[in-house]
Amino acid sequence: MEEAYRKLLSETGEDLNRDGLVDTPRRAAKAFSYLTRGYGKNIKELISSSLFESDIDEMVVVKDIEIYSLCEHHLLPFLGKCHVAYIPNGKVIGLSKIIKVVDAFSKRLQIQENLTTQIANAIMEHLKPKGVGVIIEAKHLCMILSDDEKQNSLVKTSCMLGCFRDSEPTRQEFLSLIL
Repeated sequence: MEEAYRKLLSETGEDLNRDGLVDTPRRAAKAFSYLTRGYGKNIKELISSSLFESDIDEMVVVKDIEIYSLCEHHLLPFLGKCHVAYIPNGKVIGLSKIIKVVDAFSKRLQIQENLTTQIANAIMEHLKPKGVGVIIEAKHLCMILSDDEKQNSLVKTSCMLGCFRDSEPTRQEFLSLIL
């Protein structure tokens, strides 16, 4: 990866020997590896390691989870927040594991639409709750830095599964809790 960054910088016409760029290929490769570390995460293991029996049947919401991801189309960051809710069905998950699921999927080359669905589907599949709701709000540098230069645009995506899809009152409760 370091060599690829050397070539990329060289192709821009930069002098790879100037002080500011000498270590840039190594640093950029390290940063890119960090930003894509989600590929190495096993979601099933992550979730199953923190499931607990519970009679709770009320909505659980983890709000304002910070996300940072890379747009798969431009390799530019998008960042924002994710809100996750579920209604238990005999089991709950450790709250930090919800954050780790969000992080595992966001640290991959992504589009926001898929990220939202992947998080919801993973929680639904491995926790088997009555329903899951996921909403992501993010700013995309590919939109901000493009010819359009829309500095204040915000992209919102949602995925509602189970009772969050089938029950308007459940969906509305989730929406009211994250506002």
